[in-house]
Amino acid sequence: MRRSACNGGACERSAAGPESSLTIRMWDDMRRKLLVHRQPSGTSVALLEDGQLAEYYREKPKEDQAGCIYKGRVVNVLPGMRAAFVDIGQQRNAFLYVDDLLDPNLEKQPPVKPSIDKLVKTGQELLVQVVRESSGNKGAKVTTHFSIPGRYLVYMPYADYVGVSRKIESEEERARLRDFGERLRREGEGLILRTVAKGADEADLERDLKELRQTWDNIVALGKSAVAPSCLFRDLDIVPRMIRDLFNEQVDELVVDDPAQLDEIRAYVRQVAPDLEGRIFPWREKEPMFERFGVTEMLEKAFRPKIWLGNGAYLVIEQTEALTVIDVNTGKYTGSVDLEQTVYETNLQAAEEIARLIRLRDIGGIIIADFIDMEAEEHREAVLQRMEETVRRDRTKTIVVGWTQLGLLEMTRKKIRSDRDGIDVERCQYCGGTGKRPVI
Repeated sequence: MRRSACNGGACERSAAGPESSLTIRMWDDMRRKLLVHRQPSGTSVALLEDGQLAEYYREKPKEDQAGCIYKGRVVNVLPGMRAAFVDIGQQRNAFLYVDDLLDPNLEKQPPVKPSIDKLVKTGQELLVQVVRESSGNKGAKVTTHFSIPGRYLVYMPYADYVGVSRKIESEEERARLRDFGERLRREGEGLILRTVAKGADEADLERDLKELRQTWDNIVALGKSAVAPSCLFRDLDIVPRMIRDLFNEQVDELVVDDPAQLDEIRAYVRQVAPDLEGRIFPWREKEPMFERFGVTEMLEKAFRPKIWLGNGAYLVIEQTEALTVIDVNTGKYTGSVDLEQTVYETNLQAAEEIARLIRLRDIGGIIIADFIDMEAEEHREAVLQRMEETVRRDRTKTIVVGWTQLGLLEMTRKKIRSDRDGIDVERCQYCGGTGKRPVI
């Protein structure tokens, strides 16, 4: 029986379930699992790493979803802001900055951008792509630097370069993929070889590129006849998109709890990654899958104002309009050696949990972590290194800037999607908003 309660400003639910079977325990030993759960309100996808919830996505209305391409109409040009506002048919006009305005008729962009009123005029129609979804009172941010993701490649019709995912560390493999990209692309085109392209042969890349080129040609053709504002392209629905972006050789199992969706996923994987079909399994247990793997409980805990660590220490996360502040406290943890060692061990565990939480909660912008003061410089460097290593798991670009003069750890993380493609939170009826509860 589930219940809701408000404990010290933190909204939480608890659940009890039957003992795990031997089969489930064996699954728990595996490192990475992708769970696909269908419910009446839509499909949810959860990525577990070593039993911990790392990413969560929930199907929601698409509206101005990142990646959508629109034929829009310029409604206002502001030279003083070096920007224009574009009507793309949503509640708020989109924001187009001069640096995001590409002139495809020029072979190369000028070193100094001219004033934006020299590039676009009020009433002008143009194609734009959403790079950051609308949030709060801010409209979507759009660009004319187009990019279309595939299984192995990201296709950029006007970029004129080849890039390789920074997560592919082997220089030999990077050189091999870059060579393939240079041979396959046409003059003026740009390609980024995604992480999943590691080990792929040229035929796989060529097939992916052919499909992406055709998609772009269809967008351009549709744009010539469409009436502005109108949407010309949307990315895949949540399940095929998550399979494309998350289901790779590093995922041990993809578990699906809906038979019809299981058949659809298998058919899709046969097309894009047939070698991975053997890693797809149905969920046959009576207990709901998300309850069994603790997804619901972990998601709710992640949004409490006070988050306890396994050793008895805890974090406090406060989000403001300008930045996010995370405070680390020893809490109940007293250690067994001395104060410096206790603080050091707490900070190491906190670094891993902070990296997981900012990824799960999709926290963007400036992030300041106030770790407990450490006297030993080697301990400070070890905590910094642990943070840098852990954020590498994040698909979203995260930069660990380093320690400030006040002893705070500064980070930045790119914000792309709004909560519509991730986790909704609602105000608690008991505490009036001191705590928040995720809508699952």
